[in-house]
Amino acid sequence: MTFGNLAENYEFAAMKSSGISLQRAMRVLIIFIFVLSIVAFWFSNNVIPYAEYKFVNFRKNIAQAKPAMAIAEGQFNDVGFYNIKVNKKSGENGNILTGVTIHEKPTNMGENKTVIKAKNGELISSEKSSILQLVLNDGYYYQDVTPKKYEDRAKLPFVKGAFKKQIINIDLSELNKTDTEKENINSTSTMLNVNELRYTLDSLNKNRDNEVVSFTENINQRVGLSKFVTVSKEKQRKKSLPDNLLSLYDTKQKKAILDMAASNITSTIYSIESTQNELKDKQRDINKHLTALYEKFVIAFACFLMFFIGAPLGAIIRKGGLGLPIVFAVLIFITFHFINTFGKRLSQEGGMTPFMGAWMSSFILSPLAILLTYRATNDNGLINFDIITTPIQQAFQKISERFLPAQKQ
Repeated sequence: MTFGNLAENYEFAAMKSSGISLQRAMRVLIIFIFVLSIVAFWFSNNVIPYAEYKFVNFRKNIAQAKPAMAIAEGQFNDVGFYNIKVNKKSGENGNILTGVTIHEKPTNMGENKTVIKAKNGELISSEKSSILQLVLNDGYYYQDVTPKKYEDRAKLPFVKGAFKKQIINIDLSELNKTDTEKENINSTSTMLNVNELRYTLDSLNKNRDNEVVSFTENINQRVGLSKFVTVSKEKQRKKSLPDNLLSLYDTKQKKAILDMAASNITSTIYSIESTQNELKDKQRDINKHLTALYEKFVIAFACFLMFFIGAPLGAIIRKGGLGLPIVFAVLIFITFHFINTFGKRLSQEGGMTPFMGAWMSSFILSPLAILLTYRATNDNGLINFDIITTPIQQAFQKISERFLPAQKQ
């Protein structure tokens, strides 16, 4: 906007006639942008992680100290030993619930086997009591039953019951012992500064490498590769071992051996696939931390990038104020943000390196900044139409020179 105003009012023409070039006019602003980029880096490295850290921890403490506030509509909410979902909340304090679905958490970290559904309910709590009462009306409960006999499990038995009114008491004595200053969540990459990210990345890489080595040794022992000994033909002749070891057994024994081998192969494949998924998750977590690390430097560089796009562009289009410059600024920012988001998502999934994903937007827009700065410095327009119009004029000139002499004759 500033450079657009200067160009629109022919201030740049007066400056250039006085011997002041565009680079000299931009010198003070470059120093300002340099300071601004340092402030942006400090902000992204200190203020944003601290704010995210405090926000997430404070939100967690509120959800623990005030469970009624933690129940949001249309999603499952973790309250005590239950996962509660409601379709709608009403009432003065949002304690009237409609369309209640409750999953009771298992005590032995197994599968959820108890589901309670009710048409409506009410939350009743008291500041003097650590018990939160959930009164349910007109509902059913379903509970899966684990039979003693293994063969009966294929029948998937369950118990179903109906009730007009049921009261669930949720003990909040442990949750209410929450200190609002307690801070115990620090695992997300957005809460860490550069030094903490580097330390965390070192730990994550070592953990992944140790798991790869441990799994490799485990698989080698399982399939017997660690005990595999290549027997030479000479030793094989001395021991008179047959080429087909299965020929030493009868049909029943062969079947048992082959079934055991097939079972071992299936188990090994399942173990490899599950470990592969775990390693992918670990690598995805590493990529997120790397992207968060690079992004702190990308923000600082983006200050320079946007300046060397916006200032020359304002000098070229010669429009200031809040009109056309704002339109260009929004379009440039949306382009930068879209490419940046696309690169981060792609790098987190392993489509490219985290470095390229974080810096993709800067690499793509840097040539535009160089081009605009070059054209503004040399007093060229945004697009040199002579490249398009000159060949057309030359073509028409050749045609006219060819036919005009014939008309004169």
